[in-house]
Amino acid sequence: MFPIPTGSLLALGAILFCIGLYGALTKRNLIIVLVSIELMLNAANINLVTFSRLGVGPNISGQVFALFTITVAAAEIAVGLALLLAIFRVRKTTEVQDLNVHKH
Repeated sequence: MFPIPTGSLLALGAILFCIGLYGALTKRNLIIVLVSIELMLNAANINLVTFSRLGVGPNISGQVFALFTITVAAAEIAVGLALLLAIFRVRKTTEVQDLNVHKH
């Protein structure tokens, strides 16, 4: 089995997190924002699993935390898509800037 260097995995996690952060902060479509948040959570999962390999005795605590993060991410995307559908039915748009609640 070919071991992947720790620095490469951490760099991959950082790059994915930066791409997700860019998408969450700059995109106007709510679906793209939700996908960007998922990308950020997956980057955190990569880092959790990478850091669990380090140390004198590697343990599975990083994998356990990553499993909980995947569960939370699945619930977040389900609730986010349900809210998105409800907003789309009322406002007929998925643009973030059009979701001002106080607008009449």
